[in-house]
Amino acid sequence: MAVVTIDETWCKGCNLCILFCPVKALQPAAHLNQRGIHPPELGVPDRCNSCRLCELICPDFAVTVASAACNAG
Repeated sequence: MAVVTIDETWCKGCNLCILFCPVKALQPAAHLNQRGIHPPELGVPDRCNSCRLCELICPDFAVTVASAACNAG
């Protein structure tokens, strides 16, 4: 399972990560960030396959993806 981290202070709400997620694991959050937009969140964690496309496509470097194995220790 992947660990997806969204830095909501950097997110401008372009939704590219949501639109291009091949497994549709991301969705808009119910809350608003400080910019007044709904940042993305990992809505369906079991779908995420750690492909990192969301991280790579984010123009603001607001998304970071790590596999759970990297965080075990």
